[in-house]
Amino acid sequence: MSLLERLFFFHQEVLSHRFPNSSTISEHFEVSTATAKRDITYLRERLLAPLAYDAVKHGFYYSEDGFVLPFQESPKIIFLLTMLNKLAREAGLAELEEVKALEKRLSRLVSDEYETLIDSLYCEWIEVESIESAIFESVVEALVKNRLLQFSYSPIGQSSSRRRVAPLQLMNYQGRWYIFGYCFLRNSERLFHLARISGVEVTNEPIPQGLAAGPEKTGSSFGIFQGKPQYTAEILFTDTAADLVKNQHWHKEQVLQEHEDGLLLKLPVSDDRELLMKILQYGRKARVIAPPILVARISQEIGNMVQLYDDTTKKEDLLQAGQQQ
Repeated sequence: MSLLERLFFFHQEVLSHRFPNSSTISEHFEVSTATAKRDITYLRERLLAPLAYDAVKHGFYYSEDGFVLPFQESPKIIFLLTMLNKLAREAGLAELEEVKALEKRLSRLVSDEYETLIDSLYCEWIEVESIESAIFESVVEALVKNRLLQFSYSPIGQSSSRRRVAPLQLMNYQGRWYIFGYCFLRNSERLFHLARISGVEVTNEPIPQGLAAGPEKTGSSFGIFQGKPQYTAEILFTDTAADLVKNQHWHKEQVLQEHEDGLLLKLPVSDDRELLMKILQYGRKARVIAPPILVARISQEIGNMVQLYDDTTKKEDLLQAGQQQ
């Protein structure tokens, strides 16, 4: 058990007028008497607890009322603990035993306000995926122990294949978990979606030296589809879209410029599949300015959408005409 837990336990015993001593700590936590005495000294000298010893009851009490541990009533710590709980749930990790245990242990270290705040804080990511705890734990174990992974991987629209991978970085992006690593089947660095992994095994093989993740590999361009930037996208946002985007962070190297018609966003792009979806969500209030290849791509996608609805309308008109006859 940690020093923090022992201090909190001892503090609660003092507040309950049980007159605890070093034996109380050593017996409860199964630590040495010397460790227990150091804990009490730390509480008195470092945390300035007004501890006094009662020779008759062979234990400690507070000589002054109102003493609280520095971390006990901190609103910031309570809020942080609440956020950790909410984010774990939204990241699909709520069912992991380690997360449950950590929440339980930390919640003992703060006041009852934690329970109140956790019900008052709402946090939601859309399209969050649940992941199998065994897979997540295996990936974390491989990262911590610096070991290679073996698993079956099923990309969208492709058959499953067995992979041998050096895991380099665990990533959460928009509620989905990924592992960035070196794939020995493809002899290149790849991004693997955890939801498409099965049959995972942690091997005894160490990750070869020289393999490592870094911002130049996983953060150099916009979106989850990483790679060396191919161009700088320029998107003009108008009306209410401009008001929204001015407070948003799309990429660490983005540039926002005031424009006579709204707000111009510039950012590096390697693969524009995700960017197309982002632009389309703003409708006519987002217009691609450059480069020409992105203008053509968005124009073609919009044309395909128009054609889709035109075809649907024509089919409905023919169906209605047939029913009227």
